Amino acid sequence: MSINVKLSEALVEQAKVYGHIEHRSVPKQIEYWSQIGKIAQENPDLPFSMIREILIADQESVIGEYVFN
Repeated sequence: MSINVKLSEALVEQAKVYGHIEHRSVPKQIEYWSQIGKIAQENPDLPFSMIREILIADQESVIGEYVFN
């Protein structure tokens, strides 16, 4: 589901810059920042590097389990 949200022009411009660098659209960049903020708020002791690793791991596709013969 998607909804329209009013955002400041400054935020959208920053999202364009960072999104271009990270190859994300403006909405995807803002979603990414939102996820970082949510994880940081829920886990105030986690450093940003750990939060980034969590988000990267969430994006990795499952390759499959190793099968023992």
